[in-house]
Amino acid sequence: MSDAAEQDTESLHAFLLDLGRALTLAGAAVSETQERLARVAAANHATSARIVVLPTALIVASQPDKWATIEAIPQLGGLMRLDQISAVYELTAKAERGAIQPRAGVAELHRIQAMRPRHGASVTVLAYAAMTIAFCLILQPTPIDVAIASGLGLLVGMLQAFARGRTTITVLVPVTAAALVSAVSFELVKHGIADPGLRTLIAPLVTFLPGAALTTATVELASGEMVAGASRLVSGAVTLVLLAFGIVAGVEIAGLPSEAAVIDEHANLLGWWAPWLGVLVFGLAVTAYFSAPGGSLHWIVVVLLVAWLGQVVGERVVGADVSGFVGALAMTPVALLVARLPGGPPSQVTFLPAFWLLVPGALGLIGVTEVIGNPAQATVADLVAPIGSIVSIALGVLCGVSIFRGISAAAPVTVRRMRGMIRPQ
Repeated sequence: MSDAAEQDTESLHAFLLDLGRALTLAGAAVSETQERLARVAAANHATSARIVVLPTALIVASQPDKWATIEAIPQLGGLMRLDQISAVYELTAKAERGAIQPRAGVAELHRIQAMRPRHGASVTVLAYAAMTIAFCLILQPTPIDVAIASGLGLLVGMLQAFARGRTTITVLVPVTAAALVSAVSFELVKHGIADPGLRTLIAPLVTFLPGAALTTATVELASGEMVAGASRLVSGAVTLVLLAFGIVAGVEIAGLPSEAAVIDEHANLLGWWAPWLGVLVFGLAVTAYFSAPGGSLHWIVVVLLVAWLGQVVGERVVGADVSGFVGALAMTPVALLVARLPGGPPSQVTFLPAFWLLVPGALGLIGVTEVIGNPAQATVADLVAPIGSIVSIALGVLCGVSIFRGISAAAPVTVRRMRGMIRPQ
């Protein structure tokens, strides 16, 4: 092999490692990452490349006679922002077509990694507070709950801003935020300012909920990716338990008995319009907080509305336990279709906000918190219900992807047949 060919092989090897790491941090499932990297390798004449993807590691051998290289993928920094995710997927699409050289691709990935947020710290904190208000509206609170949630959202938003970029304290942020929010909330309950309840308590903790991770884990397990799916499932479950522990710790700090404070009831609801307003505010807030790419706001709102409408219809038709299935089934083809439209953002950009909207993590945290707060009265249903909601959403995503792929494959054939039928003789 000539020196030039050797350098090309090394550049491709480095590009595959960096691109695989970026796709993983963008939230892609391991099967998707592996398929995309294989297409990139084939576009660069490396059809024999061997690629193994795990949630925290990547193994690549660009040539059969070369040693494999292992790349660690630390997860403590969290997922990329939406603008970075969009840029990574655009770069991946170009690389799959062979439209960019590996060396230029590596430089582009470094540029994406160094991208600064589209908004400053003050806007980000305010956006987090708005996101908390939106999620609180979706969970159907009382008016005083909305006011309390906005204040707690500002508090957690400032904590998030302080911890950003400090990986040594990132692991402590979810538990600290949960304990802080819980202590303040139940201190207000002690003084009669607020009513006890878990749903409004969850709103300031929305970004810590591992709903997307748990759903991705279930999809991976269903796809045969046992190691990746099991590890994500355990990680998401541990995150839920830690958040629940923080909530119960806050209850104990406030001095309220857990069995009296850790409840989940609705009272004095604002009205039917509150969740719909919450969906719109959530779309605006999540776009600002996660630095969504320009021109993606209306697409994000469209997918959010479709997901919420599907969940509402599912709740009325089949019940609340599996309403997430209908919501996921409705929004998945729409998100995939948007990604194919001119100017449409990658599906991952619209998927992630919709995952939070479908509330698998919120329901799971409520169930786990009730078990921890009052284990004597816990039943099997308290643990099965959250698992069922997560599985239903994952199944909805799988069915939605299958339906979209089937329609996409059949559409060109149908168009050709119709053209043949109307062709003049």
